[in-house]
Amino acid sequence: MSLAQVTVCAVDDDSVARRAAFAYVDLLERRDWPGLAALLADDVVFDMPQTRERIRGKDSFLRFNMEYPGDWHLRVRRVIADGRFAALWLEARVGTEQQDACVWLETSERGLISKVTDYWPEPYEPPPDREHLVERW
Repeated sequence: MSLAQVTVCAVDDDSVARRAAFAYVDLLERRDWPGLAALLADDVVFDMPQTRERIRGKDSFLRFNMEYPGDWHLRVRRVIADGRFAALWLEARVGTEQQDACVWLETSERGLISKVTDYWPEPYEPPPDREHLVERW
């Protein structure tokens, strides 16, 4: 059974956030877009502080990930959960290039991911051709 097949249920807030965090990475890694959609709140907000970009809504968030360039892969190094929040330390790879990232998740009262903040080690200019999905601040 994969992590994505685990139903997130309210045992306690820490458990829900932890399970949602592992499922989030597993679904992204497998490119399971319907599974990821089921894990996200309709009004999910995705912030990328280094590029000052924000994506609002499930459909835009899914499209952003479907269109993200390269053969990228994610691996969980660590998950810490506290209440409805989870912090993930991820290994992100594109080809042979590896970089660590930190992702903060917030879950709703229903156990759905309502906010994602994606931190990378250094600021950078965003890739072209995603202006239709993001706001810059």
